[in-house]
Amino acid sequence: MKTVVLKFGGTSVGSIDRIKKVAKIILSHKKKGKSIIVASSAMSGITNDLISKSKLISDNFDKAEYDTLLATGEQMACALLAARLRHLGYLSRSWMSWQIPILTDGHYTNSRISKIGKGKLIKYLKSGGIPIITGFQGINNRERISTLGRGGTDASAIMLAKFFKAEECIIYTDVEGVYTTDPRLFSKAKKIKKIYYDEMLEMASLGSKVMQPTSVQDAKLNNIDIKVKSSFVNKKGTLITNQKKIFSNQIITGISSTKNDSKITIIGVKDKPGVAASIFRPLSQNLINVDMVVQNISLNGKETDLTFTIKSDDLKKTKKLIKNNKDISFRKISYDNDVSKVSIIGVGMITTPGITYRMFQALAKKKINIMVISTSEIKISVLISNKHTKKAIATLHKEFKMG
Repeated sequence: MKTVVLKFGGTSVGSIDRIKKVAKIILSHKKKGKSIIVASSAMSGITNDLISKSKLISDNFDKAEYDTLLATGEQMACALLAARLRHLGYLSRSWMSWQIPILTDGHYTNSRISKIGKGKLIKYLKSGGIPIITGFQGINNRERISTLGRGGTDASAIMLAKFFKAEECIIYTDVEGVYTTDPRLFSKAKKIKKIYYDEMLEMASLGSKVMQPTSVQDAKLNNIDIKVKSSFVNKKGTLITNQKKIFSNQIITGISSTKNDSKITIIGVKDKPGVAASIFRPLSQNLINVDMVVQNISLNGKETDLTFTIKSDDLKKTKKLIKNNKDISFRKISYDNDVSKVSIIGVGMITTPGITYRMFQALAKKKINIMVISTSEIKISVLISNKHTKKAIATLHKEFKMG
């Protein structure tokens, strides 16, 4: 019997009425004669509530206990969903990650799944059961619960699809699929029918909230096609795949933007070999991710300015680390947290000249100033003022005829 993995996000199971609706979706797949494995998130708002409670207890909450606390949200949702299926006359039960077990490596709050025990679930599936599995979590080599980061239920679903060689992996969420850009920022955004892994990975890492970047990476590494669909309306979603023959000639597939970036400029840095490494070493050691980096050319060979971006949540810690860094010398540090990164993504730009010019020219015509630029083979990102984000998205959407 072929297996289908279904993942339901927090909004999909956000209320009792929604859970009843999700049960019907699960049964629609079950009635097609498939073995069904379900991975569920916590009900929307529950995880944030648990985080708030942890902060009231301690500003240095133990990380192992933090993961144990957050994992309870999925446990509740899975129990409710399994109970509803049983009420409808079907064999179902909730499964905690440690009962399977789902084994993880890495740090608390940001682990990765390394292995999934299959014996118990295979036996249960053969009996006709529908397992409802807690997403977002696993168990580490210390026999402690460890979580996979926000949005980690996607990773749970994809790895379940890998280990059980599933025919399909369907991610149910509150949107109809992946859009050319955020519909909340641009009402004319269009749903993308099919998208490459690499394009989706760029969009996810650049601010698209549809999927967690590490989950897309796991899907790519394991060659697992993913369907993203809405649990609210019965419409075709978006296929994330690597099947080249199915794609159109669209140059730019999507536009992403962020609203939680900060720009830091270190002015008058002594220009010598190793200075950049000295600046970024303590940031790396403190798990601060550095994104866009620009270093001015040193005309006198003595001093240079270095600009980079980080997440705004890390700004306070980053400034402190730089000021306390005895390995570097500089005249001044400035920062700006009123910035947004806007990116165009598309594999078509690899073979199409002039994309960079068209992007910059389109923004210039709208008097949108570019502060920092970074590129890859399938992405161009620019840092601009927050106030221009919506205008930039609309301008680029029109320039590359994405409607």
